[in-house]
Amino acid sequence: MYPNHTPHVPAQRAVTTYQPTPIPPAVVHPAPVVPVQPGTVPAVASIVLPDGQIVTGYAIDAVRPEPVTAKPAVSRTAVNVALGGVGFLAVCGGLLLLTSFITALTAFIGQLITLAAVIFGGWIAVQVLSASGHKGGTTVNIRRAVIKRNHFHG
Repeated sequence: MYPNHTPHVPAQRAVTTYQPTPIPPAVVHPAPVVPVQPGTVPAVASIVLPDGQIVTGYAIDAVRPEPVTAKPAVSRTAVNVALGGVGFLAVCGGLLLLTSFITALTAFIGQLITLAAVIFGGWIAVQVLSASGHKGGTTVNIRRAVIKRNHFHG
């Protein structure tokens, strides 16, 4: 080799032995099956891994979450309160008509009572006036009575 060169002898080291920990096999989930429309062929994609390997396969679209249903601009509670208010106004209108009807009915009954009183009073007046002009019948003469000490003197 080289003159004046002493071969290098590596120093003896203490040997440490490590026992490998077994790794459980990974649970392999099957890839999701993507439905393909008839007549369309999915695109083929190639990926270069960090160690230089090239993997070629079909491109799979990412699973898209379900669209979130948009909340209505107005809450259901507000709509229910508004509908309740409309119903209340309709009832108030009906109650107003009902009170108007009751008032009119009361006035009508009052007029009927007044009319009955006038007719009955007229009938009685006719009876009384016609009796005074009538000569036949019983005549009762009432004298002035004197009452003294709970005795009637006629």
